[in-house]
Amino acid sequence: MKSEYLDNLRGAVSALHECACFHSATTHVTETFQGDKVWDGDVETFTLTGHTTADEAFAWAFDNGKEPQYIAVLRLPPINEPVDAVRAAIASGAFR
Repeated sequence: MKSEYLDNLRGAVSALHECACFHSATTHVTETFQGDKVWDGDVETFTLTGHTTADEAFAWAFDNGKEPQYIAVLRLPPINEPVDAVRAAIASGAFR
């Protein structure tokens, strides 16, 4: 199951950012916003090959009640760590 999940994330990262990638790490992130837990799960780090500006991306999926939603955030300042990517996704409204 984890392998299929990582394959789906790899496909999402490649499609969204138009480059090849491979999985390099898993980081558990728990993040709250205004007192509510918004994310409590693993964020996967992918090393990018062929992207013009970034060497890594952080990605994860969540269930919106209909189908999995994939999020892939490039590691570019101020996004330096998986938690930064989750916070940026929260701020952008991606979890709605």
